[in-house]
Amino acid sequence: MSNLVIAIDGPAGAGKSTVAKRVARELGLSFLDTGAMYRALALKAVRAGFQPNDGELIGKMGESTDIRFGTGDPQPVYLDGEDVTSLIRTPEIGEMASAISAHTPVRRVLATRQQHIVAGGNVTLEGRDTTTVIAPNAQVKVFLTASLEERTRRRYEELKAKGENVDFAQLKEMIAERDHRDSTRIDSPLRVADDATRIETDDLSVDEVVAQIKALAAQSATI
Repeated sequence: MSNLVIAIDGPAGAGKSTVAKRVARELGLSFLDTGAMYRALALKAVRAGFQPNDGELIGKMGESTDIRFGTGDPQPVYLDGEDVTSLIRTPEIGEMASAISAHTPVRRVLATRQQHIVAGGNVTLEGRDTTTVIAPNAQVKVFLTASLEERTRRRYEELKAKGENVDFAQLKEMIAERDHRDSTRIDSPLRVADDATRIETDDLSVDEVVAQIKALAAQSATI
């Protein structure tokens, strides 16, 4: 599986990050969380007082922003040298990240960095345009999805486990709004790539999803 690239796409709460990390670990690949890069830049934008529509300014700021990843689970995320791993995982930062990701100047600067990382191969990446923009030539392309109700339940339990005080109905509305924004944005909208394998995860365990993706990787190695 030399230079293997596995790209996992899909909407919020579909389990992309959990599955991608497991696949990367079990196949000995590095892991790239593209969404974390948008979240890190969103955090910096909020701190700087920018609004969701300030795409041009945030994109410009992104050009001089240093975003790096460490090793571990959860994977450490460093913003200009600061560990922001937990700070970028709040619903508010998630909303800001989704909003700024609709702007071409922001996508351009982060997509270029992500494509550079992927060019080296031996990586599993996840995000909302990984199969269509960041790694369109990946040997394995997967679109993970689940019902809105199930995705909300998963995100709700994840946030509650972290001690966050969240309202289920409000969270469901936020995820639905993010789905609409991600799928209707002009630049790199969320969609199922023509050659991606669609996996509905409502009734599947993480182990079962990981097994399916590993099988796809094994199959790609024989083609």
